[in-house]
Amino acid sequence: MSQWSEDLIAVDRAKTLDGLFVQRVSRSPDRVAYRYFQKGTGWQQLTWREMGQWVARWNHALAGEPLDAGDRVAMLLRNCPEWVMFDQAAYALGLVTVPLYTDDRAENAAYILQDAAVKVLLVQDAGRWRRLAEAVGDAPWPLRVVILEASPAARALAESDPRVVVAEDWLPETAPPLTQRNDDPRSLATIVYTSGTTGRPKGVMLSHRNILTNAHSVLTLINVYGEDLFLSFLPLSHMLERTGGYYLPLMAGSTVAYARSIGQLAEDMQSIRPTVMIAVPRVFERVYQKIADQLETGPTPVRWLFRLAVASGWRAFLHAQGRGGWHPLLLLWPILKRKVGQPVIDKLGGRLRAAVSGGASLPTGVAHTFIGLGLPLIQGYGLTETSPVVSFNPLEDNIPESVGVPIRGIQTRIGADDELLVKGDNVMQGYWNNHAATTKVLSHDGWLHTGDQAHIENGHIYITGRIKDILALSNGEKVPPGDLETAIAMDPLFEQVVVLGEGQSHLSALLVLNADLWSGLAREYGLDPDRPESLEDAQLHKDIVKRIRLALKDFPGYAKVRRVTLTLEPWSIENGLLTPTLKVKRNKVVERYQEHIEAMYAFEG
Repeated sequence: MSQWSEDLIAVDRAKTLDGLFVQRVSRSPDRVAYRYFQKGTGWQQLTWREMGQWVARWNHALAGEPLDAGDRVAMLLRNCPEWVMFDQAAYALGLVTVPLYTDDRAENAAYILQDAAVKVLLVQDAGRWRRLAEAVGDAPWPLRVVILEASPAARALAESDPRVVVAEDWLPETAPPLTQRNDDPRSLATIVYTSGTTGRPKGVMLSHRNILTNAHSVLTLINVYGEDLFLSFLPLSHMLERTGGYYLPLMAGSTVAYARSIGQLAEDMQSIRPTVMIAVPRVFERVYQKIADQLETGPTPVRWLFRLAVASGWRAFLHAQGRGGWHPLLLLWPILKRKVGQPVIDKLGGRLRAAVSGGASLPTGVAHTFIGLGLPLIQGYGLTETSPVVSFNPLEDNIPESVGVPIRGIQTRIGADDELLVKGDNVMQGYWNNHAATTKVLSHDGWLHTGDQAHIENGHIYITGRIKDILALSNGEKVPPGDLETAIAMDPLFEQVVVLGEGQSHLSALLVLNADLWSGLAREYGLDPDRPESLEDAQLHKDIVKRIRLALKDFPGYAKVRRVTLTLEPWSIENGLLTPTLKVKRNKVVERYQEHIEAMYAFEG
């Protein structure tokens, strides 16, 4: 670490997000800014100087369109350097960027384009624009469509539709270098549409200062260096990745490598060997489950040794944190770390200084296992409306059951119904074109109602549930379905879970089964896995309920699931049951399975 150096750009020096970029290009022009994979040639890289030249060309092309400061432009791209180029080029003209999810349904993206009156859209390829164009129809926006990937199909679209151009034809060969603007830091920078688990998505308005202060405040709690290498694979349209994996490394002068795909993530981890990774809990859960499956089929001594390694590693972690005394297991940890922990860490590249989990709750058992194996895993908390980070666990004060301590400049308090309230420079300006929704969550004196229930202990925030998601049973007991669903989903048989019971005497569950495990399970019960009625077998349901009871053994006695509905059809973005951030649309799922739900509650017992 002695050769690692800090090179942070202050908020007041940057002023705006494009100012931050200009400062970085000036300060470290020859450092590697981005790495990306190109078919046929392998991994490529761009320096900050080269990025500056590219951004200037994109900026010049945008300046040739009929755009005024404050107009909206959108990008429908997977993570790549061009995402950054377009984003920065737009900021330098005072434009407002609107990111779209590449996996979102076309009608959702079309709604956003119209709601934000987007004038220019940068889209990945011809196929994506064709699908989106059908949903857009005769609507007026966008006025200009730029297709990034040149292909015969893209050129055919450009010839047949005057709105469409191919990026390489639209961009000038050269352009004058960018200079720093002297714009208002509180001007609108971006509109980020929330996932919309219920109803239409809402456009969160974030200023340059909202985002800059958020990134800088994170850097006061964790050291990030110019030599750090971030691996980016969460979509940049999500504020967690955008602030944590784009603006923050830009502020610190770190390098970002773009993973090829989730399917190739394991291979990219090995070749890139990142020092920082930002992920959602599901990524860690899948690795955890893979390890658990391998142990289940392995010899007993291997399982015993693994559990001993985790136990000793966890003791060593608590001791280093100052929350645990000396224990004989500490003597075993050095050798167990080398023999058991390090091979797992090596699968993740072997160099991680920090693995950050956010976006949803990380199961405690998963966190304990990875930390016990020696992975510096920290959990945080935030919302799109807070740019997004509210809190996270510092490496030296890491309590994985919590979501950490508030970052600098953020005030927190507990309001009515134990709701967490947040105030600070990172809190949004409001929802685009939706004053009514804004006034519901943002008080006149700047306190944001998060909708999450929490308590604060020794400075650490503990999220205990969602106000809207609490199920009130007919006996008066209140149950947080999210916690139950997380526990049930730890069983590899269950891919997706929704727990129900509002106003009822007991809980029930809708379960999407793991298709790979279903065939073997069905045959164990003498059932034909290809016949839909096999999913309704009474004995199978009875044993599934027992299996769930075991998963929920640590919950109160009244939190029992008594009836289930089984399906093999995954809930996906395509069938409208998942948001682009992979959150289940509970209302839509309930609507889809209404008959089954009525049947589960048609008789008690």
